[in-house]
Amino acid sequence: MTVSRTICLGFLAVITVGALLLMMPFSTIDGTWSDPITALFTSTSAVCVTGLSVVDIGKYYSFWGQLCLLLLVEIGALGYMTATTILLLLLGRRFGLKEKIALQQSLDKSGLAGVVQLVQSILATTVLFQLTGVFLLMSVFVPEYGFKDGLWLAIFHSINAFNNAGFSLYSDSFIGYVSSPLVNFTVCGLIIFGGIGYQVIMEMYLWLRDRLNKSLICTVYSLNFKVVTSTTAVLLILGTLAFLVLEYDNPGTFGSLNFPQKVMAAWFQSVTPRTAGFNTIDIGKMSEAGLFLTIALMFVGASPGSTGGGIKTTTFRILFCCTTAVLEGQEDVECYQRQIPPAMILKTISVVFGSLLVAFTSAILIELTNPELKFIEVLFEAVSAFATVGLSTGITAKISVIGKLVLIATMYIGRVGVLMLMSAAVGDPKPRPFKYAEESLLVG
Repeated sequence: MTVSRTICLGFLAVITVGALLLMMPFSTIDGTWSDPITALFTSTSAVCVTGLSVVDIGKYYSFWGQLCLLLLVEIGALGYMTATTILLLLLGRRFGLKEKIALQQSLDKSGLAGVVQLVQSILATTVLFQLTGVFLLMSVFVPEYGFKDGLWLAIFHSINAFNNAGFSLYSDSFIGYVSSPLVNFTVCGLIIFGGIGYQVIMEMYLWLRDRLNKSLICTVYSLNFKVVTSTTAVLLILGTLAFLVLEYDNPGTFGSLNFPQKVMAAWFQSVTPRTAGFNTIDIGKMSEAGLFLTIALMFVGASPGSTGGGIKTTTFRILFCCTTAVLEGQEDVECYQRQIPPAMILKTISVVFGSLLVAFTSAILIELTNPELKFIEVLFEAVSAFATVGLSTGITAKISVIGKLVLIATMYIGRVGVLMLMSAAVGDPKPRPFKYAEESLLVG
């Protein structure tokens, strides 16, 4: 039982338990047993923090079903090993070397030092941001729905926003709040901070602490911090401008909004493909160019160590740096005056190739079992599932049972990671005691 197998099987176990709970009569509003496929799909979507659903969450599940959904989202966002560690910490158990190694690999941390402390800081960060989101959203929901319902709406959407899950108790997500600055910027803020990764947040905190304490020690940002923040900022700004241009006169999306509302809607639509899954416009009425842009942003996704999916911003940046190095005639790949290790480049290529293979295979299989659907909509659904985004053009419930099973598998692969799943299937790598002779070939 390797670490990768422990993590993959752990996610499967949580999904199975979640599906059984969501099938129970107390989880549905009408008090009847839920369909097994519906329960399995919803549980997988929650644990994989995707947000895709074949039913209307607010009208199908009772309070207990919605609460179960939130718990699954929290476990899925923290990760199986992190959630298990938090439980063991609450029980007062000590950690052995095996547990620390498993946690270190699941968090993609370079060393074993401070692993448990990192989990504690992750938990504190999660609670802080989610509570902040709850208080801000309460100022909108409580006056409209009363304290009890408004509080629950604020809790549910704050947790889903920070965890980049995308489940909403509204049938049309946040379309009704397209002109609300507080809802838009609160949800966007939670999505961005949930998607940049805990290590980046901690570096921000340390910088702010040093500035407030007027420390003489100069904060040196890591390469990961520089790449994540700069790449995220560029993608958000370019995405906002692109959506504003592509959907400006579209009567089904931005056409009926005034200019400030169009800018806000474009910003929200640029943020939500960070694997959040909320929307303030009707995705099904977007232009094909807008859909393709959303697919590209979803495929890139969030950042390492975050609650989001996709190939990650660092992977995208390394590919960009590789292309730049080739165009400049450089043999080394550099970024912010640092050289990228060859092993990291190989891992990047493997992640991108594997991700493309899974996404396109999923889209082809769904299209074969649902020939009546447009391929652009099917591809959108497949990439949304793999990148654990949760955005949909509205075809999720129309997909056949086989297609739903394909989406379930796609969401699972997207959450645990292509390389992690392959490692679990193949086992620990065994280095070769020899090397083959080099030979060139034509490329491009």
